[in-house]
Amino acid sequence: MTNNRFFKFVLPWIDTLTLAAWGVLFLKLIITGQFRLLIHPNYAGLVLAAGIILMGVSLFKAGQLWKSRRRRIETSPQVQHITIFPPGWSTLLLLITAVLGLSIPPRVLASDTALQRGVTEALPITQTQRQSFRGTIKPEERSIVEWVRTLNAYPEPDAYTGQKVDVTGFVVRNPDFPDGYVLLCRFIITCCAVDASPVGLPVKLSSDQLDVENDTWLRVEGQMMTETLNGKRQLAIAAETAVEIPTPADPYKFAD
Repeated sequence: MTNNRFFKFVLPWIDTLTLAAWGVLFLKLIITGQFRLLIHPNYAGLVLAAGIILMGVSLFKAGQLWKSRRRRIETSPQVQHITIFPPGWSTLLLLITAVLGLSIPPRVLASDTALQRGVTEALPITQTQRQSFRGTIKPEERSIVEWVRTLNAYPEPDAYTGQKVDVTGFVVRNPDFPDGYVLLCRFIITCCAVDASPVGLPVKLSSDQLDVENDTWLRVEGQMMTETLNGKRQLAIAAETAVEIPTPADPYKFAD
């Protein structure tokens, strides 16, 4: 009976705290801008609205509980017999998840994820369907993603040989590449980090950057060349300079 009364009193407050914790988490992600590491900016309004609603509901529920704190509700004996876990265990797990989300900041997707998902020269389906070939843009003004978009429109690498390049991305060392070659990559997010697609181009590093490590962000300047890597003829960057830069505050390209 003591345990029964304890659960009657505590469980509603656990529910309320869970709503509040998730509301605070959503609002924190919006205020700090960290939501951009998890979801497409198009959904920022939805996250903000969810945070406000959850906070409002939790405050309302807390007020109701405070007013009725002396009320006792009898629990059905049948429920007691069929319950495998303590009442409210699933809500408690949600509360713990929200607390972890508040305690551990989201991390930028890195080379291990890129290798696991496979770096390609093809845009996600949603991007491929909506892309437009911008032939008037200067080659040195194209980003990695725009170079990949250009290759999707016309994939013949010889068409771009000798064109100037000025791009930024993070390093992914492909174990199948010969010495001196790495992939320079960016992630494209269509909806959220779960569907993030890594795209990139091979880079022949300059002599002073041969020991660059995975996940290092570089600004690479040079020119395009046609190279055969792993038996595949493809476009690659011959780096003239490769300068290490800080991880950008907005490291992803978001699908339109």
